Amino acid sequence: MKGWKMYSKIHQLKADGLKKSQVSRKLELNYKTISKYWTMSPSEYQAYQEKTKTRKKKLDQYTDVILTLLNTHHDYTTSQIHDKLKERFPNESDAIVYSTLRRFVRNLRKTYNIPKKGPARQYEAIEDPPLGYQAQVDLGTDVVEDALGRKIRVYAIAMVLSHSRYKYIHWYDRPPTTRDFILFHEMAFNYYGGIPEEIVYDQDRLLIVSENFGDIVYTQAFESYRQQVKFKTYICRSADPESKGRVEAVVKYAKGNFSKYREFTTIEDFNAQSMAWLERTANAKVHATTKKIPAEVFSLECQYLRPVHQNIIINTSEPIITRKVHKDNTIHYRSNRYTLPTDTYERGKEVEVKIQADTLMIIDQQTQEQITQHPLHLGKGKLVKNTNHRRDHRKKIEELQQEVLEALGKSETARTFLETIRQEKPRYSRDQYLLVLRTIKKRTQSEIDIALNYCVDRGLYSATIFKSVMEQLDHLPQSETQADPETPTVMDALYHTQTQTRDIEEYEWYAR
Repeated sequence: MKGWKMYSKIHQLKADGLKKSQVSRKLELNYKTISKYWTMSPSEYQAYQEKTKTRKKKLDQYTDVILTLLNTHHDYTTSQIHDKLKERFPNESDAIVYSTLRRFVRNLRKTYNIPKKGPARQYEAIEDPPLGYQAQVDLGTDVVEDALGRKIRVYAIAMVLSHSRYKYIHWYDRPPTTRDFILFHEMAFNYYGGIPEEIVYDQDRLLIVSENFGDIVYTQAFESYRQQVKFKTYICRSADPESKGRVEAVVKYAKGNFSKYREFTTIEDFNAQSMAWLERTANAKVHATTKKIPAEVFSLECQYLRPVHQNIIINTSEPIITRKVHKDNTIHYRSNRYTLPTDTYERGKEVEVKIQADTLMIIDQQTQEQITQHPLHLGKGKLVKNTNHRRDHRKKIEELQQEVLEALGKSETARTFLETIRQEKPRYSRDQYLLVLRTIKKRTQSEIDIALNYCVDRGLYSATIFKSVMEQLDHLPQSETQADPETPTVMDALYHTQTQTRDIEEYEWYAR
């Protein structure tokens, strides 16, 4: 409430006998505002309003600057203008209050007719493509509930014939893969009984690797399929989704009319219900734009579709689910992480995932051998871990110890060194043995014996110390590395080096 209406309401309540505090609460106005107008006569109020209209504002001096910014970029925000003013007038930044500036900018936009949004994008109505010429494909996602009220995300791929608006939709309970995308086309073509000349797509990762100024690079699987079936493709440019507006309307229609509030049981039952809905409603009702029934127009359009290739067979087996192996040797599946054995990760490596009952099985793509399995977790954000995946258990510790012993020369000294490490460091013996193996690569037997004897004679049972001794050998004269291990060497001098110490009197002198 403001202006004359506010003034008159205040004096009306005053005449009714209300106090200032009561009027403030009733009109939800500040007490100081009520006090300002409480004793003001109508003529005084009019004079006050005239004065405020001509009163110079502090921000008036920035009007030209702000108008220049608004005229250059209509969508300039008040925050950006505030920052620009502080940047250009650093000594006056304290006087530029953000809330005041916001009202000032709003009034400038209204006075000079500068809307925040630029002119709306203009579209042109186009004729429908010829019969049987074009189809459009798009993907969508929705969240439904099962009988227990659990949220389940479902994914849809939809195709619509542009002329007749005849629709086909298939649903998935997981993100579709490129293989699913190809199989969807086969199911759609069989549903239509033919293939259109051209199909319109968005720039989706399932079929496009990159779009370099019109030079489209398709995924290998989709390119192979496209060449086999021989249909044209039309890829919508970025920021131009309107090119496939027909199918986007279908996805929106399916989410609002079919999947919304529908109870989910299994994906097979969901698709069966979807097919019934297509026949009963989506393709049987009069289309809002064409004012025709899609099924009736399709009865004519289907005659203009190219025949389905007989040599293409739909694989009705369960689709292959693949997942990328991450650096921490895990895969992501339905918002959870599942561990893999250590060293499974390789750059670009993918594995197959199969679900049987409540078990998730992870399969090697090359060998088709099972890598591991986990109980399927129904929650989200969980790390499903197998403790055996913490380390590489493909070799038993005894086998690894024997391998290291042979690499060290199978001497009694080497045996003592390794067995003592295993006794003193049972949790880290595998790591210790692997470090020894890495250390002795490209080393002579003489160098290995010197380092082993040096460590065992001094009770230094550690792979890290063994490695340090081997590194020190690189700095010794050749004659010493070939000397008798029992003979004192520079190694002993390094090992027994005494650090320099100061006399306490030096510190007492500094203190004085």
